Amino acid sequence: MSRRLAEVARKVGVSEATVSRVLNEKPGVSIATRQAVLSALDVLGYERPTKLRGERARLVGLVLPELQNPIFPAFAEIIGGALAQNGYTPVLCTQTAGGITEADYVELLLQQQVSGVIFVGGAYMQQDGSHEHYRRLRDLNLPTVLVNAPIDDFGFATVSCDDTAAIDQSFAHLTELGHTRIGLLLGPRDHVPSQRKLAAAKRAMARTGGQLDDDQVVHSLYSLEAGQAGATRLLRAGVSAIVCASDPMALGAIRAVRRAGQSVPGDVSVIGFDDSALMSCVEPPLTTIRQPIEHMGRMIMELLIRQIKGDSASTEEFFFEPELVVRASTSRPHAPN
Repeated sequence: MSRRLAEVARKVGVSEATVSRVLNEKPGVSIATRQAVLSALDVLGYERPTKLRGERARLVGLVLPELQNPIFPAFAEIIGGALAQNGYTPVLCTQTAGGITEADYVELLLQQQVSGVIFVGGAYMQQDGSHEHYRRLRDLNLPTVLVNAPIDDFGFATVSCDDTAAIDQSFAHLTELGHTRIGLLLGPRDHVPSQRKLAAAKRAMARTGGQLDDDQVVHSLYSLEAGQAGATRLLRAGVSAIVCASDPMALGAIRAVRRAGQSVPGDVSVIGFDDSALMSCVEPPLTTIRQPIEHMGRMIMELLIRQIKGDSASTEEFFFEPELVVRASTSRPHAPN
């Protein structure tokens, strides 16, 4: 008990006596200080005394890594609407370079006594990322759902687009068109969805009797500029098609092809990932993998509501089948490779 008092007091910046007064519902403590002490108990992983637990707010944290990639606002719209329909208010938490971290957001959400948290991308996908705040949520037993491919040891319910199916569809399409030297433009090396895509691509090439050489794979950031730089390297390796891990990366790849004096799809075919907004309106319209975000959104809500209602938290990963949307950025290669 004394250790708990000391940790909470340091966290809030008050005396242990003040913390004791709050826990024992004694007078002489301001409302703001009382709330800060209770929030510190949550953040540090201590259970509140039964008489102080109360009911959690009907708020749900919706944590996104960014808003520049159109797929994240699309997920936010689907999930936010579903939350509202179920009587919950989404608290949107978006990271920015040099700004508030995921761990900071988790602490703020705990202070608000949210009913649950949904992460649409984040450090849980990266093996080298900071993960302590996820373990804190698990220890607090706060309802939590992850979207897409976490590392293995969190124990949260997860809803994922099937990366293996996405790669199988992309490579089957390009192989049928006659491409044999296919480049792969992925996210960082420690990024689990990228690792899954790479493993699937190697299997897909092996089934055709080919292989995926090291110079046919580039790991990059998920942006147009990074996609352009990565695709430039793949063009030097002599690929006739590029499969990208996001639509912005695919747009960067198209720019790289044009800067090299070539055309899409005449010289190089390009496939994106997500089928985010306006991909049918770019030039050429982008062949891409469509994530079934509406179906995924419904499952995310079902898993979260079950936990909020007190059902035991699922630790399964639920996979949803994507769809290859064929448009004008892919065609047969001009000559055999």
